[in-house]
Amino acid sequence: MVLVRLLVPSLFLMSLVESQPTQSSHQASSPPHPAGEQSPLGTDNLSFPWSRLRLPRYIIPLHYHLLLHPNLTSLRFTGSVQIQIDVQNNTNWVVLHSKGLQISKATIVDQNLAPPSDKVLPVLHNPSHEQIGIFSSRVLSSGQKYFLNIEFGAELSEGFYGFYKSTYRTSTGETRTLASTHFEPTSARMAFPCFDEPSFKANFSIRIRRSPEYISLSNMPVKTFEVNSGVLEDQFDASVKMSTYLVAFVVCDFKSVTARTSSGVQVSVYASPEKWPQTRYALEVAVKMLDFYEEYFNIHYPLPKQDLIAIPDFQSGAMENWGLTTYRETSLLFDPLTSTISDELWVTMVIGHELAHQWFGNLVTMEWWNDIWLNEGFARYMEYISVEATYPDLKVEEYLLDTCFSAVGHDSLNSSRPISSPAENPTQIKQMFDTVSYDKGACVLHMLRHFLTDDVFQRGIVRYLRKYSYRNAHNQDLWDSLANYLFAGEHMDLTAMMNTWILQKGVPLVTVTRKGPNLLLRQDRFLRTVLFLWHIPLTYKTDASGTIHRHLMTTHTDSIHIGEEVSWVKVNTDMTGYYVVHYEDGGWDEMTKLLRENHTALSYKDRTQLIHNAFQLVTAGHLPLNKGLDLIGYLQLETHTVPLLQGLGYLEAFYRMIEKRNELEVISNLRRHILRFFRAVIDRQTWSDGGSVSERRLRSKLLSLACHLEDPRCLERARAIFADWLQSNGTLNLPTDVAETVFSVGAQDDRGWASLLHTYSIALSAAQKSQILFALTCSRDTKKLHRLLELGLEGKVIRSQDLSSLILMVARNPRGHHLAWNFVKKNWDTLVQKLVQHNGDHRERKYTSKHGVQSFFESIKEQASQLRASQVALDNVQKNVRWFQRNLETMRNWLNKTLQ
Repeated sequence: MVLVRLLVPSLFLMSLVESQPTQSSHQASSPPHPAGEQSPLGTDNLSFPWSRLRLPRYIIPLHYHLLLHPNLTSLRFTGSVQIQIDVQNNTNWVVLHSKGLQISKATIVDQNLAPPSDKVLPVLHNPSHEQIGIFSSRVLSSGQKYFLNIEFGAELSEGFYGFYKSTYRTSTGETRTLASTHFEPTSARMAFPCFDEPSFKANFSIRIRRSPEYISLSNMPVKTFEVNSGVLEDQFDASVKMSTYLVAFVVCDFKSVTARTSSGVQVSVYASPEKWPQTRYALEVAVKMLDFYEEYFNIHYPLPKQDLIAIPDFQSGAMENWGLTTYRETSLLFDPLTSTISDELWVTMVIGHELAHQWFGNLVTMEWWNDIWLNEGFARYMEYISVEATYPDLKVEEYLLDTCFSAVGHDSLNSSRPISSPAENPTQIKQMFDTVSYDKGACVLHMLRHFLTDDVFQRGIVRYLRKYSYRNAHNQDLWDSLANYLFAGEHMDLTAMMNTWILQKGVPLVTVTRKGPNLLLRQDRFLRTVLFLWHIPLTYKTDASGTIHRHLMTTHTDSIHIGEEVSWVKVNTDMTGYYVVHYEDGGWDEMTKLLRENHTALSYKDRTQLIHNAFQLVTAGHLPLNKGLDLIGYLQLETHTVPLLQGLGYLEAFYRMIEKRNELEVISNLRRHILRFFRAVIDRQTWSDGGSVSERRLRSKLLSLACHLEDPRCLERARAIFADWLQSNGTLNLPTDVAETVFSVGAQDDRGWASLLHTYSIALSAAQKSQILFALTCSRDTKKLHRLLELGLEGKVIRSQDLSSLILMVARNPRGHHLAWNFVKKNWDTLVQKLVQHNGDHRERKYTSKHGVQSFFESIKEQASQLRASQVALDNVQKNVRWFQRNLETMRNWLNKTLQ
């Protein structure tokens, strides 16, 4: 599953769903009733037989035969499921998951289809654990197999989970309905009764009944039969053995494009009929990616087909259902006329992520949700490996640094968690889908790959995938698979090393001091004084040779002999390691001097990491702000976009923080400094789509910031282009690199804003809708911002799936900052119902009054106490407050001195 990437962190909108106290994950090996004992027959005398959140282990599902009949007019569905079960202890009870389903009938028959009981069986419900218990007065015998038959019905869900309703509007204004599923992590139980835990893998034979104007899709290929006039039945082939959260089905009227991979897998991309032309790029990517993964993993894709479908209402970025991956429209559709180069990269990476899951997650699945990083960290890392191999022009490796910087920012807060963390109830499980599992997981794997070498890493994961195919695995299984290939003859405890990264939270701070010919090293936990100890695979380079030196640091302090003749040393080469480096005793002055005199002595990744580490250390109080600002003084010499964007990003973040504090003198001086400092590179930008991916990325960022800083030349050009767009009644296709900037400037007057809102409401391109929505939130008119928030809450013009990003974009606007916060407080309960999953990566830190946030979370502490996210929000606020206390005066003085 891909999380949606937002402009700012999801500070307010997290999963506040019903939650139960954490229960022990210990599973009983005996049934609820002693072997052979007859339970009371009367349902009035029965009590629910199971008290734990996790299901008993002595009944194993083998095969589901599922029939569903959704009605897209009444918005209800009926269904029946026959589950073949293997009973491993004598028992009278079958306990499984069900949520929100009306169970009308339950029976159990043995392998000969003879019922142990001749009547409908009692069904008990435990809603707080989302479980049902089915009672058989005749004992189900150990070692025997039975068929459990259940008939049920429910409304199509209104949210984004289970079997839910989605709609889209045609260009003629007609609203059409479809039904789609999203089950990860714990929502298959909303569509049919099942053993809804990842280790209960089974085969699925699915049948769906529908009217002829629709099609239906599921995990496997289909054959269609007529049941009676006006009703067709789609019968899907039996699936491979898989977890319930990977089951999927969609009933819709979509169109598709189809191609085949070199090994014969049929790949199809589906979208609503008018958006069908935007599916071509995704088809090309999916075919290339499947070919790449089959070769890289050396394991054939195990299904005959792979469908990709763009769902109009979809809260996550995408979902890896086996053979039927589902996507937000922005994550799958590409319109060459309106999609940006960033949109192209995003679509490519999301498809790479979901198709990596077909092996990592689907073929081999984590045993339990505490190790979801085994799915998500790997898929996030494979995005980079696969896109670099298949689309080298997209320069995806330039983005990996951002992923690791994002992880460090989150992981340096006290509210972070270990990669592998306990999670039992659905709320805790949903919270595992966060920056730690995805981004830190990917960066730790990146470090491990560089430590082991590419070849050893690849052979180890192939061994892991082969050994645990169609099964479940733990962290230890991965370390064992990799360790078998580790440096022949050298005994290294890979488990001991990796446990320091997986089982404890935080990021190491490695402090480096030169003492004569030696490099003295000390490791601490970044931002905290608690002593943590990691096994850190250190790398470093010096001016004495081009060699990358390696050293494994396993103690609190250490020393490396580098020789007297070395004039500089740069630790953590290309930031392949997940740690922050602090150069003590004048070490940062040496780095500043090196960058000014000979910055190309270091790779662009090393230069970018120095900028990142310096400003992280400023935030932590280890380095004065003026030292960080002096370090990026060399950027006027920089020609590579990645370090330029990193330095520019910090200056913009400082500007936006100070802007919200209304420190007018500092705001004015910082604006003057940025525009003066980057004048030459701003003036070099063309308002077009020419150049490399890196150049286009820089153009978008620079011109957006220049116009936000009210640079007269930038505003004049943007207004002229917007006037042409208005003149064309919105039919003019703007250069995609600058469209968002042009729209943002155009949205500042009433006519422009109204025209943009109208275009937003009818646009067929999801990419263009995103650009326009951002522009609309840039208005300085608080009434307009309030109207947007109300439209988002209503969910018609602006879909509910976009509400959290809308609130965050309004909050990013200095005029909308308090407006958004008050809106969230006022509508908290409604927002909780609409947005039941934490939604987004942590991209930029937001300044808010610590007291205001803290008092609000105090007022809802019964709900918020369940949420790590509320503590993350408070930690970020405290971090920003401390930043102002430490650095505002330094910034003021540095600017006064620089601008003299």
